[in-house]
Amino acid sequence: MFKKTFIPFILILSLSVFGQKKELKAVDKLVESQDYDTALNQLLSIESMIAGSELKYQAQYYFLAGKIYGGKKDFKAAFTAFDSALQFEAENGSSKHSLEINKLTNDLSVEAVNKAIDENQNKNFAEAADLLILVYNIDKEKNSDYLYYAASSAVNGEDYDRALTYYHELRDIDYTGSVEKFYATENETGQEVEVSAENFVLFKKFKEYSNFRTEITKSKLPEIIKNIALIYVMQKRNDLAIGAIKDARAANPLDVGLILTEANLYIQLGDKQKFADLMKEAIEKDPNNHILYFNLGVITSEQGDRNKARFYYEKAIEIDPSYASSYLNLAALILDGEPELVEKMNSLGNSRADNIKYEQLQKQREELFLEAVPVLENLTEIDPTNVEALTTMKNIFGTIGDVAKFNETKEKLEVLGQ
Repeated sequence: MFKKTFIPFILILSLSVFGQKKELKAVDKLVESQDYDTALNQLLSIESMIAGSELKYQAQYYFLAGKIYGGKKDFKAAFTAFDSALQFEAENGSSKHSLEINKLTNDLSVEAVNKAIDENQNKNFAEAADLLILVYNIDKEKNSDYLYYAASSAVNGEDYDRALTYYHELRDIDYTGSVEKFYATENETGQEVEVSAENFVLFKKFKEYSNFRTEITKSKLPEIIKNIALIYVMQKRNDLAIGAIKDARAANPLDVGLILTEANLYIQLGDKQKFADLMKEAIEKDPNNHILYFNLGVITSEQGDRNKARFYYEKAIEIDPSYASSYLNLAALILDGEPELVEKMNSLGNSRADNIKYEQLQKQREELFLEAVPVLENLTEIDPTNVEALTTMKNIFGTIGDVAKFNETKEKLEVLGQ
């Protein structure tokens, strides 16, 4: 009868632990030699052996995985592995690799940000945003700037839904991006220079520097709220856009651009009165903006208030005499009454009274033409190639019988190939 042989359980465990230590040590040597591909293959081959083993070996496994993926510049995999290593160490009540992991994570974060900068320059905006979000997620409180830059990358890549997600998160965490900057004046040159916080304290001891001051940079939160509104407007999500613009204007009370954004939204919605009201508000804040007066001229003309429209166009010309559209619209406004006069003339009969009325209307028509001509001539002085203005002038001169000016204008158009 044969005796059964029993292997002590403790011996099996010891052999298993010895195998784990040996395999991890072999991987570590490959990592030190920067043979990352071989190291990764060998590490993955012992994954099942490590799973369920002692916490310290699982921590070491993921620590090595982080170093391998970091060496291969797979930032996402590296950060994930390092995070797992720290979790296993925390469970084990250990911090053996913590300092090195923190240093490696910081170094990789710098590399990831630099790569994101390169991706942005190469117009690979989605890839840049991915990298920046990775760094942000490592320490959201410390790295919130990278969420802001990721949103900017998403906008540049026209991924507006993604940008909105990031902007909403920035708004929710009350991100400002404000930092304190330090300045000192070099006494020898009289030039103010920006210095580090450490040198700011140190330079106060030196006679070579004076006029020390600090400055808090402008908050980016108003810009973030504004961008949310602009994206909603662009996406034609009008209800959300209106609410977002109100928030943006509350955060940016002096921003004329936001007033114009709101005005444009209302014109899209067909509310011309609200548009006009907002344009007037914009003019109060920016009275020397010719575009504002021009736009008010357009809308008041459409509303039938020709006198106000004329005032606004003339004001736009006064502010910027080089803006061609103001002249064209003013001339068109003046000539706007011509079709009605022609219609009345054509409706008259051949009676003596009708003939007198016809002559009166014809005179009014010529007066309109003569009123519009100087406006168009001023336009052609600043823009001699304006075909629309020259064509209108040619037609006017032909109608009123000014042959010399008709031929002169015709020749100008022929030179332009018209």
